[in-house]
Amino acid sequence: MKIVFMGTPEFSVPILEGLIEKYDVSLVVTQPDKLVGRKRILTPSPVKECALKHNIEVFQPEKIKLDYNRVLEEKPDIIITAAYGQMIPKEVLECAKYRPVNVHGSLLPKHRGGAPIQRSIINGDSKTGITIMYMVSKMDAGEILSQRELPILDSDTNSTLFSKLSIIGRDLLLETLPHVFDNTINPIVQDESLVTISKNISHEEQFINWNMTSREIFNLVRGLAIEPGALATINDLQFKIGKTEVIEGNFEGIPGEVIDLNKKLYVKTKDGAISIIELQQSGKKMMDIKSFLNGQKIISLHDVFNSSLE
Repeated sequence: MKIVFMGTPEFSVPILEGLIEKYDVSLVVTQPDKLVGRKRILTPSPVKECALKHNIEVFQPEKIKLDYNRVLEEKPDIIITAAYGQMIPKEVLECAKYRPVNVHGSLLPKHRGGAPIQRSIINGDSKTGITIMYMVSKMDAGEILSQRELPILDSDTNSTLFSKLSIIGRDLLLETLPHVFDNTINPIVQDESLVTISKNISHEEQFINWNMTSREIFNLVRGLAIEPGALATINDLQFKIGKTEVIEGNFEGIPGEVIDLNKKLYVKTKDGAISIIELQQSGKKMMDIKSFLNGQKIISLHDVFNSSLE
């Protein structure tokens, strides 16, 4: 069984490794290397690193819709994708013996799109999961082959859910593929009335709106975690908020106002307060709040965090 695998981030790596153990993955398609960090170092995707470790050829088109002949030349039995990051053209979707299969990080038809895991946390969902589906030209609209649920805990962040779901995705894919190959699968058409779209996170969405409830801010910070990170500004300085805690009670002040600085940092919200546990000033490392306040004198009681730089 000759497989062409298409994927890019760390989420895709356990899925690729699971396929390599059981099948012949003859070609890996991933996004081009990117400049990363302040020093702008050209860095391969995690999927590329995995493929090279296993001596598998890697194909990195800038735009797969314009440059896909290498995939057609491979004459694969099936194409499998997991968080590749580009829309795949019809010519590729129709080039293999079996219909292409995708591993998606949500319980479709909920959270179609590029940021299903982040938005499941931001939206306050109680559960998420993995969907194995057939691929079609319309984004995440193919028939469902199998699904597995996962509860979302208050301790979860986008990072922990990515890790958990990548393992679930690997296991569920390997359980599902034999039924695809022997034609014993019963695909389920998605209910279009239940569709929600989870677009990629925009830069504007990273900024905390302190007029939101404490729970909404708590979910936003967890959903964005360290990457790309929830942002706020004070005194014209930008901060990345790494971890928060909801504080119950009635508090005086306006949303965004610092209301406690006694070895902790409470900020007023619409309905209460948020305790900032970890934060990072631009250009510095992430710090716990006690260490930050011991070494910094840039935040004062009754200062106000803004949603963005003016």
